[in-house]
Amino acid sequence: MLKRRRFRQTKTLHQRLADEAAQLREQALAPGHRREMLLRRARQDEMAIQIDAWLHSPGLSTPT
Repeated sequence: MLKRRRFRQTKTLHQRLADEAAQLREQALAPGHRREMLLRRARQDEMAIQIDAWLHSPGLSTPT
């Protein structure tokens, strides 16, 4: 039986997404198709941060 490889994350999901978004925005300096792709990915990371914050907010109630 194969053992599952596990990784203990040292940073929170929020920190990892924010770091990746900042790194992608730094890489997206030159105009072109790659720039648009990098900016889209950075926006996706930022949206994931907002969704994660919403999911962990204290005012969130379970659907009934």
